[in-house]
Amino acid sequence: MHLESVISAVGSVVDIVGVAVIVVGAVVASWIALSDRRTVPGAPVYERYRSNLGRSILLGLEFLVAADIIKTVAVTPTFTSVGVLALIVLIRTFLSWSLQLEITGRWPWQGDRASR
Repeated sequence: MHLESVISAVGSVVDIVGVAVIVVGAVVASWIALSDRRTVPGAPVYERYRSNLGRSILLGLEFLVAADIIKTVAVTPTFTSVGVLALIVLIRTFLSWSLQLEITGRWPWQGDRASR
């Protein structure tokens, strides 16, 4: 087996892990929200649900970015493939930062609100 095909297979596995993290995270976040709703009727579960769901999406995006990087290294890098990778990483980074802002209410470089 050539090194290129092994690296490509590793990239595909990391892709699958990223998608699985998002799907399992959505199921677990939904399960937690439903169980919170049953144990404490009328409790505000939306914020916790949104936070848990956002965290699973963030973690899944990190795996997907890693898979794209691995797969780009597997093939002979060309300016086109590196440009496409840069665009994908840029878009996913923007999505990650946006999700982080939605989850915590502050940008990643801002300090913790509790310490102020």
